[in-house]
Amino acid sequence: MRLVHRRASADSDSSDRDGDSPAGDDSSTLLASDVDVARSTLEQGRGLMFRRSIPDDYALVFPFDSPDTQWLHMLFVPFAIDALWLVDGEVQKTKRLAPFVGLGRGRADTVIELPAGAADEVAVGDEVRLVD
Repeated sequence: MRLVHRRASADSDSSDRDGDSPAGDDSSTLLASDVDVARSTLEQGRGLMFRRSIPDDYALVFPFDSPDTQWLHMLFVPFAIDALWLVDGEVQKTKRLAPFVGLGRGRADTVIELPAGAADEVAVGDEVRLVD
């Protein structure tokens, strides 16, 4: 599974892209090629806690049944992350969370955690999808 990002604007400048089109078009970029999905309550509760680090191309995806307020905390997470809150694949909020003390919340049916810096180019309104 891969995590693919597509900018909201169809006419956005793609000159900063590496030419890789993981979703089959020029406006898509690969956010992560190593993706875990936290489906169970236990997996979602643990999240990234107690890990020392995560790879640069890693993402942890939290799917929920319907859009609602979803909270993230950084308790026992010793590294910064980028968090995305999505509804139907559209980014509703992005936030960098600090190690140990970071806290974030947003309305979402999917929350994604990435290494800090991985979501620098992702903006509210963009599309983020899991691709097999």
